[in-house]
Amino acid sequence: MTQSQIQTTVDPSEVAKFEAMAAEWWDPTGKFKPLHMMNPVRLDYICDQIAAEFGRDRTQDQPFAGIRLLDIGCGGGLLSEPMARLGASVVGADAAERNIPVAQVHAEKSGLDIDYRCITAEELAAAGEQFDVVLNMEVVEHVADPLAYLTACQQLLKPGGLMIASTINRNPKSYAMAIFGAEVVMRWLPRGTHDWSKFITPDELFDLIEKAGLSPVDRKGFVFNPVSWQWSVTARDLSVNYVTTSIKN
Repeated sequence: MTQSQIQTTVDPSEVAKFEAMAAEWWDPTGKFKPLHMMNPVRLDYICDQIAAEFGRDRTQDQPFAGIRLLDIGCGGGLLSEPMARLGASVVGADAAERNIPVAQVHAEKSGLDIDYRCITAEELAAAGEQFDVVLNMEVVEHVADPLAYLTACQQLLKPGGLMIASTINRNPKSYAMAIFGAEVVMRWLPRGTHDWSKFITPDELFDLIEKAGLSPVDRKGFVFNPVSWQWSVTARDLSVNYVTTSIKN
């Protein structure tokens, strides 16, 4: 199958949004400030899930050595880099072409060997690529066909592999916080970064994950406290940002 024959779930208008912001990926005060603020909490959840599934000791210098990991929608590498430091063999993939050189340059400056590619999940699956872990963070709300996209992610996993996916719930609170609050009031993100109609509820995402051939095993909320100005992980509040873990049986 040629590249032109591979069906893709990429939404060109969504890719264009992130290409326009590519140069700002590593600016903690720029347009990706919300991700920089959330990143330590995301990373801690990811590491806990991988360590539990693969029996790794997080106190070791490189606990994830020998684990092949795909960071799909890697952007500038905010998750790819720490996972590489923890020993994983990382492929960072993004459909937004301008993100890749930004990620490559930063990794080189950091002394990290990360395989960055401008490629889609569908193209990787068609090429027969296989991974122990797929990180699918804040991507599913930007694709044209979530089920087809998640099915490609399932195909990329080895048996027993782990997919960790995060997204944004769809309700009035998520509109108030993720769109009006983040884009209009705080101006953390350019207006139009998110489309509320594309947000996915936790039950909807679990249903899509199961239809894609994976078994959901966990879900948690990422909650922002405006008083302490910090993010935390909770099992009680999935009303805005949340994360799921699934296994390929």
